[in-house]
Amino acid sequence: MTGTDPAPAPRVRCSVADGVARVELARPAARNAVDLPMCRELRSVFEELDADDGVRVVLLSARGPAFCAGADLKERAGRDAAWVRSRRLASFAAYAAVEQCRHPVVALVHGAVVGSGGEIALAADFAVAAESAVFRFPEPHWGTVGATQRLQRAVGKRRAKELLFTNRPLDAAEALGLGLVARVVPDDALAGTGREIAATVAQAPPLAMALTKRAVDLGAETDLDRGIRIELAAIEQCLADGGWRDGVERFARRTTGAAHPTDDDEEK
Repeated sequence: MTGTDPAPAPRVRCSVADGVARVELARPAARNAVDLPMCRELRSVFEELDADDGVRVVLLSARGPAFCAGADLKERAGRDAAWVRSRRLASFAAYAAVEQCRHPVVALVHGAVVGSGGEIALAADFAVAAESAVFRFPEPHWGTVGATQRLQRAVGKRRAKELLFTNRPLDAAEALGLGLVARVVPDDALAGTGREIAATVAQAPPLAMALTKRAVDLGAETDLDRGIRIELAAIEQCLADGGWRDGVERFARRTTGAAHPTDDDEEK
């Protein structure tokens, strides 16, 4: 690169304000297809966010008409098997960085959510879909293997096989019914819904939120008895920190003057 060559445009953009991190897939001309630079940038961004104590919640969205059209197969032309293998390892590392971020991560998806795009959305803690969102998992039809693990954990083994084997499109309504997404909203309400969710999550004590995320994730890997032990360990950590008192005080302020707290307000 010469001194006059412009720096390549970032494929992943990130900004943080008031505890809310906004991460965008920013390759709209390619429908946000995932290539090696995007894998590396996505991993780097989420590792930095994970280490940032000022972050309370992460919104993960995309620019352009599609959330992500899948892997960029063009970059594999002329490559050997070793390169493709290393490229896939880079994608696994990127998805893991999203999933392992200690802060809650909410994916806001729209348009095409294909292959790697589905993996990114599934790596988030949950996803909100615009009505335009259409999911597909075409990996076997591209001559490769992918989405075999997170997808089945979201929708079950038999349904995951059906989606992978047939490569059929899945609209937002069906994705909601299967548990791929938590909510479906009109396209023009997607960004606003994300802001509302982020504002709500950011109000919670950060340690309690991080420990809740970790307890759910670890508990999903074991039986109920061990899961309860994981939760008790998280409770002990919260008590030792003392931040739990802030939550109690907020609850007391919300219910001051009310004869009886509502079920929605009362801690279960």
